[in-house]
Amino acid sequence: MTKWLLTAALSTGFLALSVADDSNPFKARKPEVGAKDGVKGKEKDQAKDKDAVDKNVARIASIKLSGEMDESPVAGDSLFGAPAENFSSKLKRIHKAAKDDKIQAMLLDLSDLEVGYGKLHELQRAIADFRATGKKVFAYSEEYSSKAYLLATSCDMIGLPESGGVVLVGMRAEVTFYKNTLDLLKLKADVLKVGDYKAAVEPLLRDTMSKENREQIESMLDDNFANEMVNPIAKGRKLTPEQVREIIDQGPFTAKKAAKLGLVDAVTYEDEFETAMAKSLDVKSVKIEAGYGKAKASKLDMSNPFALMETIMGGSKKEKESSEPKIAVIYAVGAIASGKNGTGNPIMGGGSSVGSETMVEAIRKAEKDPTVKAIVLRVDSPGGSALASDIIWRELVRCKKPIVASMGDVAASGGYYISMPAKKIYAEPGTITGSIGVFGLKLVTGGLQEWAGMKTEVISRGKNTGVMSSTFPYTESERKVMTETVEDVYDQFTSKAVLGRKAAGVDMTKEKLLKIASGRVWTGRQAKANGLVDELGTLDDAIAGAKTLAGIDPKKDMELMVLPKTSSFLDKLLDGEIKSPFGAVHVDVLSLPGMQNVAKIVGPLLATHKDPIKVMMPFHVEFK
Repeated sequence: MTKWLLTAALSTGFLALSVADDSNPFKARKPEVGAKDGVKGKEKDQAKDKDAVDKNVARIASIKLSGEMDESPVAGDSLFGAPAENFSSKLKRIHKAAKDDKIQAMLLDLSDLEVGYGKLHELQRAIADFRATGKKVFAYSEEYSSKAYLLATSCDMIGLPESGGVVLVGMRAEVTFYKNTLDLLKLKADVLKVGDYKAAVEPLLRDTMSKENREQIESMLDDNFANEMVNPIAKGRKLTPEQVREIIDQGPFTAKKAAKLGLVDAVTYEDEFETAMAKSLDVKSVKIEAGYGKAKASKLDMSNPFALMETIMGGSKKEKESSEPKIAVIYAVGAIASGKNGTGNPIMGGGSSVGSETMVEAIRKAEKDPTVKAIVLRVDSPGGSALASDIIWRELVRCKKPIVASMGDVAASGGYYISMPAKKIYAEPGTITGSIGVFGLKLVTGGLQEWAGMKTEVISRGKNTGVMSSTFPYTESERKVMTETVEDVYDQFTSKAVLGRKAAGVDMTKEKLLKIASGRVWTGRQAKANGLVDELGTLDDAIAGAKTLAGIDPKKDMELMVLPKTSSFLDKLLDGEIKSPFGAVHVDVLSLPGMQNVAKIVGPLLATHKDPIKVMMPFHVEFK
């Protein structure tokens, strides 16, 4: 206090002297023009000068969009480094930049973007919302994949270095068959299926594509090629669809050729691209806010054992949920299986899995919480176990709160099954959905065992004891009873789909549904035309729809409860989700070219052997 009074007194004395008359130092006089009240006036002048300088400098939010950008909820803290990011985190950073008055534009680094058309549409929508504020968006990448370029066409300016390029060559779907490989390994897939279009098991049974599978893939390919590739490029680059199709047939492109054809705006290195952005924004220079909006790593006090223990245990300061009304967003990301959610399982292709037990817990939590007014089920899943899918379906049916489903890249077969209880289903235009069909599968290893010199003898009591045996194929009796089971599950699937569609106000009969079922896969646009989904829109649209069903203004900002809750570091360690880096040395087969796709296709088919009846779409329907 004394120090403050002394400072104030000295300042007052300085001001009095600074305005004193020359002949009488104690006689005050009016300040000269431009003096601006002494020191305070100088500070104001400096502030004005700074404002003038800032008007010539534009602050640009830089955000990197790369990889598949998984949608699974992530922990808000991390033992090592910054918290992990997911797709939702990226969207929030874009929305934050749009509302930030200090940000004049956004720069997107689109290197290695590998999202599906569902996420691509959400990103395009986020960019459009950002540009609607009057701010510009710039895209830069050393090389543009087709998905990265499609997103770049939503931006105001596209740049790349002289040595870069644009890999725009059209759209392609590859189907790999493994029957001959299984034959070489003396393995056999014994399959029971319902539906002419149930192509999920074709790679294990055939060495060529069936007529029905070719028909559905060509149908989706034509739909996506026109609406997800040709039309957006034509709109973004001010070309006709015919011109775009002609250009695509000339790809891929060097940077110079891409610029000549009007596909990109600036052929320049990254450091020089700043000059191009400044010119576009009509300023002298730009200031790049690298990693804008990205959560920072929390500082860990290694000298404090209690602080370290709190971090490992999940933190003593648990985030308390408010008493404000909220919308619950429940994520179902990955192949569906019984039990708890899983992450990083190699047999699942390294991705997530949707556990029926975890999902039921999340649904019940949202149902019991009085602050939750509605539920949005976000689905990005190709399906999996019929049993697990039905358990999740039942819990959603029991829930008395309004439920809206939002489909991401994929929501097919079991992914569609768990969406059926929703009062309204939203899909992206390019979402892969439908695939209403069922099959049974077991991989018979008896041939491999015999080839390796092993011999198995059987003693049994009961006609169908070999149903779950992996050594022998189904007997005639076992095949008959398992076929009846598959047919019964298919009848349940289609009957529940009809009930769900009728509850959503769609004029759907069993006869109508069977014509568009049989395991056939559709794009979101096709599914809406067929009555399988209600609206085309993003997760935000689905959340707005959930508010409306709950009697809340869809424009009202509301807190979101994200479920399932993520586990702490210790929980994951105890559950075996975190693997020790000091385990047995092995060759990472999944790192070999093409092996990740093999794991994605075959893994989920074989991972749920305890649930032999599956509602799963073909993983290989991926348009690149």
